[in-house]
Amino acid sequence: MSEQPRIPTIDLRPWLSGDPAARAETARTVDRALRTAGFLLVTGHGVDPGLRTEIRAAARAFFRLPAAAKEPYAVKVGGRGWLGPGAEANGYAEGTETPPDLKESLSFAAEEPTGDPAVDREWFLPNTWPAETPALRPLVETYLGQLRKLSDLLLEVLGVALGEPEDFFTRHTGHPTWGFNINWYPGTEVVGEPAPGQFRIGPHTDFGTVTVLDRQAGKGGLQVFTDDGGWEDAPYDPAAFTINIGDLMVHWTDGRWRSGRHRVLPPPLDAPAEELMSLVYFYECDPGTSVRGVDSHAYLRAQLDAITAD
Repeated sequence: MSEQPRIPTIDLRPWLSGDPAARAETARTVDRALRTAGFLLVTGHGVDPGLRTEIRAAARAFFRLPAAAKEPYAVKVGGRGWLGPGAEANGYAEGTETPPDLKESLSFAAEEPTGDPAVDREWFLPNTWPAETPALRPLVETYLGQLRKLSDLLLEVLGVALGEPEDFFTRHTGHPTWGFNINWYPGTEVVGEPAPGQFRIGPHTDFGTVTVLDRQAGKGGLQVFTDDGGWEDAPYDPAAFTINIGDLMVHWTDGRWRSGRHRVLPPPLDAPAEELMSLVYFYECDPGTSVRGVDSHAYLRAQLDAITAD
């Protein structure tokens, strides 16, 4: 038998068929991948690729606006709005003193209130939608509905992969928090020449349960770290989502699985004008969830504060 790749591709259609043998094989493959790299590729997810194309087009129209037009939407990390140049340095979360990340982001998060005023003030505030790009809101809201369903499906797969009931994780996602970033990685004509040790996104692990990433191929793209291979370019399939788990999932599994450590390279020297855009959905859990003694949302808030660069 050929050796399985560290980051395998999982087709969700056999799982959705309900066939016990197919589900068992999927669970074994997922468990193996999450113990080594913390990453998967997922196909058979049913999310319309055309929707992602339209979101990118609408978001690009915003990012290409003059800075003065974007400034009214400026927020800090964890807010809902525009994260401008220099706002974020993901390497800070693991103690790496990198320069700020070479990107801009439109950032959205869960907004449907729970009825608990204290929880809602911190985690369920209304999103901000740029008036200059009215097409963006309906596209993103449709996409977010599909990603919420996909994330719960992935958590069901993970529950079985851990040897637990299918609802082991999803019983804690009745009213979850989540974040969604549209990350714009322009070329050096916008961001300038990278400083030493500067990345589009510095090395880090994510903070929540599962991250669902739709990305574009590029020389200055995603790299994944494993003990066996060090830093490697992440495998790419335009039909697939790139999935990784975050720190809360590591706590939840008593360290059986590992957070997917990753970074996004700076604009490449031989293609300095390269422009990429990623759609990143960070799924979490219900506020108040205790993950093996760790307050899930106290942890999330501390990590969001840690990567704030300004």
